[in-house]
Amino acid sequence: MTRIGTTDLDVLPLNLGGNVFGWTADEAASTAVLDAFVAEGGSFVDTADVYSQWAPGHAGGESEEVLGRWMASRGNRADVVLATKVGKLDGYLGTSRATVRGAIEQSLKRLQTDYVDLYYAHMDDQDTPLEETVAALGEVVREGKARYVAASNFSTERLAEALRIADELGVPRFVALQPHYNLVHRDEYEGPLQELAVREGLGVLPYSSLASGFLTGKYREGGPAVDSPRAGSAGRYLDDRGRRVLGVLDEVAAAHGTSVTAVSLAWLRVQPGVVAPIASARTVEQLPDLLAGARLELTAEEIGALSAASA
Repeated sequence: MTRIGTTDLDVLPLNLGGNVFGWTADEAASTAVLDAFVAEGGSFVDTADVYSQWAPGHAGGESEEVLGRWMASRGNRADVVLATKVGKLDGYLGTSRATVRGAIEQSLKRLQTDYVDLYYAHMDDQDTPLEETVAALGEVVREGKARYVAASNFSTERLAEALRIADELGVPRFVALQPHYNLVHRDEYEGPLQELAVREGLGVLPYSSLASGFLTGKYREGGPAVDSPRAGSAGRYLDDRGRRVLGVLDEVAAAHGTSVTAVSLAWLRVQPGVVAPIASARTVEQLPDLLAGARLELTAEEIGALSAASA
């Protein structure tokens, strides 16, 4: 188990992504994945109010509704570490005080709970004073509707400013950061943002941990066509660097008798600041590789070889 930043939340180092629930995984499939995840010691689930507004016929909130019904049917809310987000759903765009206060109520209703463990600003709303956003999120914690607050998609400068403002106002500060980070997308997090997160004790929970599926090894030149909404996104990584990374991933996976997916997550898990990579499973069959990534221990040489290949 690992601890999320300065919180008292201890989790398996895998954050199960809820973006697929009610979208590419229907309710039955989502329920099966969630049941299998907790049966294997998992507890940390990530969602957002906007999931899956982008799908035809969807309005957003579908993932939260699936999770709410699952927790209610299993009676396991107290055993789940639940994260959701505000800022990107039509009708609740941004992080003004009014939006935050309205959005948390709607999320709690869909999730059939009276609190979430982690509540994210899903984006840095630069049209709202940061003082207003930080204070509004602090109110959510003070009222018991969230145990902790966190940031997603914040720059180094804005994140540092948010932490400073929270300390000045005497309200709960962000305890976690959700950046776009993986073995083939490193520049955005590594450097000043990583240094700030480590220095401030933030728990880093990377999204797109498997680069839209590229780091599962499924998307290769001459390989079988993969029927996935993410195939186009994954294909953009298939350049000389991507092929080099896949080659090292194949070698390390073979050495451990495991999957490329597990090795990709194991590399990410040990990067400075990282607590639990976020990864989603549409089916129960996809889950074992994710769980293996939460437990696989790579050697220092293997970590170095992967880092060098992706540099």
